[in-house]
Amino acid sequence: MSFAAVAAGLAAAPAHAAADRALGEYLSAECAACHMGSAPKAGAIPALAGMPADQFTALMMTYRRGERDNAAMGNVAKQLSEEDIAALAAYYAGLKAP
Repeated sequence: MSFAAVAAGLAAAPAHAAADRALGEYLSAECAACHMGSAPKAGAIPALAGMPADQFTALMMTYRRGERDNAAMGNVAKQLSEEDIAALAAYYAGLKAP
């Protein structure tokens, strides 16, 4: 399922709070394909569990603005609303870091 499909499905859903962890958990299914790693390794795709919400949000916004060079993450960040990013940030911040 693509982020576009997830976003389209959410458009028909009731409005969620800006940092709705349940929404973040739902959206994280797409992220898990690449970000399930455990211990961080140099140059590896980072695990997101335990990342502070403000750091996650700031990173996503740099991808959205094209300030970080990663086509896949740039596309993902552009497809997510600010509420989606806040929800993902809240979800990942609430998980135990690997």
